Amino acid sequence: MNPVYLDNNATTMVAPEVLEAMLPFFGELYGNPSSMHTFGGEVGHRLKKARADAAETLGCAPEEIIFTSCGSESDNTAIRSALAAQPDKRHLITTRVEHPAVLSLAKHLEEKDYEVTYLGVDEKGRLDLGELSRAIRKDTALVSVMYANNETGTIFPIPEIAALCKERGVLVHTDAVQAVGKVGIDLAELPVDMLALSGHKLHAQKGVGLLYVRRGTPYRPFLIGGHQERGRRAGTENTAGIIGLAKAMTLAHDNMVEENTRVKALRDRLEQGILASVPDTIVNGDPDNRLPNTSSIAFKYVEGEAILLMLDQYGICASSGSACTSGSLEPSHVLRAMGVPFTFAHGSIRFSLSRYTTDKDVDLVLEVMPKVIDTLRRMSPFNEKTPPKQACTC
Repeated sequence: MNPVYLDNNATTMVAPEVLEAMLPFFGELYGNPSSMHTFGGEVGHRLKKARADAAETLGCAPEEIIFTSCGSESDNTAIRSALAAQPDKRHLITTRVEHPAVLSLAKHLEEKDYEVTYLGVDEKGRLDLGELSRAIRKDTALVSVMYANNETGTIFPIPEIAALCKERGVLVHTDAVQAVGKVGIDLAELPVDMLALSGHKLHAQKGVGLLYVRRGTPYRPFLIGGHQERGRRAGTENTAGIIGLAKAMTLAHDNMVEENTRVKALRDRLEQGILASVPDTIVNGDPDNRLPNTSSIAFKYVEGEAILLMLDQYGICASSGSACTSGSLEPSHVLRAMGVPFTFAHGSIRFSLSRYTTDKDVDLVLEVMPKVIDTLRRMSPFNEKTPPKQACTC
């Protein structure tokens, strides 16, 4: 059975064109791109072309791109590099709603006697630029703010953040894993110093990512070894992965209009249909400024995990907006930071669409969602007559 796949912020299918571009590098073109001989040199030539193609989609120079294994490596490399290159600065600024690739590293750095400021968000997941400005200090090494939130889709004002940081002489990094291919990004105009992305979020394969480092930005490599990536990231290049990533970035760039029209319209129809047919339901995030494919919907008095299990019986794939684990009553850190009420936070579901999502997919979700929620609410020990005793500790 082909699933109704609405979990594209978690991972995407590999586009057929991407698979086709990769296949030769699993077979006849298996040479090491760093080798001196012609056989390896042909692979190196293809790698150089892929770097140029990726750079063109981002509006930067090929030399400003470092290929990595994933978004997490790119984020870690950017943050660690900024700190290592400025040893006299031991202050980092980020937000409370970042991906664990940034938040977990920030917590780790605090254990190493770095100081971290975590910016808050409002009830729609929006940042206060004034709070950021007040947080910047003389010893601030880096400001790291995601381009768009992976749970709610809320887009942050990265151009304004970058401009503010440039005025104060502070490096700025953005995790753009969810934004690339959905939001127009031109690094010739956007004054960020470093930007991270991941292939499997835009219809490339897992295990390949990219870090943009603006020319002139102080940089210290995370992986030490060979001369690959101009000495900035050691390790034999993942040739097939890089070729696939470049192809996926080109496709995403070419399909961005569709992403912001047809896919957005499907997202809106799904969201409006659920709100109209299921009572006590709200949308998490900024409805006016978010990714065109993302909808985080909260259902009162039900558990997100239970919703997912029932949707799975219909072949529908989505994600819970809750980071709950067995025996835990804590909702996700993003929803807690936004102050989403406890009764809604635990029942939050993220639907994330792609250019492969169809009207038929949305129709099925709209058909089954009212039945799923009604069944779970009738089973729930909590309802309007018996509200939960625990309040949200956001």
